Parts: sequence; C-alpha cells; structure tokens
Amino acid sequence: MTQAAELPSWAALAIAVLLLSGAGLALVGAVGLLRLQTFYERVHAPTLGTTLGIGCVLLASMLYFSLVQTRFILHEILIAVLVVITTPVTLMLLTRAALYRDRIEGRGAVPPALRFRRGRGIDNQ
Repeated sequence: MTQAAELPSWAALAIAVLLLSGAGLALVGAVGLLRLQTFYERVHAPTLGTTLGIGCVLLASMLYFSLVQTRFILHEILIAVLVVITTPVTLMLLTRAALYRDRIEGRGAVPPALRFRRGRGIDNQ
C-alpha cells in the first residue's frame, strides 16, 4: 500500500485544491507574459502569478509531507522565504535596468504605458 493511500480524504482534497490553484496561478502568469504588450506590463504577471502559485504548491507540499512523515516539515518555509525575498528584488532590478536602457536610448524617463493621466501622476499633462 502506498503512502498516498494512507492520507485522510480531507487532506487529499486540500492538497489537490492547493496544487490545482498553484498550477492555475502559474498558468495565469505565463499567459500574462504572452498577452501583455510592453516589457513593463509583462514583468508583473509572471512575478506575481508565480509567487502566489509557488506559495500554494509549497503549502500543499508541507501538508502532504507533514502528514505522511508525521512531523512538521520546514524545508518548504525556507524555499518560500527565499522566493518571497528574491522575486520583488529581481522585478525591481529588471525594471530599473529597462528604465536606464530607455533613458540611454532617448525614449524618455517614464514609458508612456506607465504615465498617469489628468495631472494625477508623473506626466502632469
């Protein structure tokens, strides 16, 4: 008999829901990467979608291995902390590098897609 057969039905259902929602969020991030128009729009969908998706997959993994091995598993918490720390930093570095590239090439300081309208934001026009 396998270890998965020994799981209670509530745990199997919770693990399945977490895995499916994590995969769905990762899929939304991938579709956003393909569908959005500019680099500045494209950089947000994968970082936000995959961060939430990885969180759901890690919760499912923690639940499964904690129940199967009858002890609390902490490896996934370390992975989640590293992902939560490194993803926003990577997003900021990529965006700042793209802004610097745009300034060097003479496209202006702020791309048109990021400008606000009616005097509420950076553009003020």
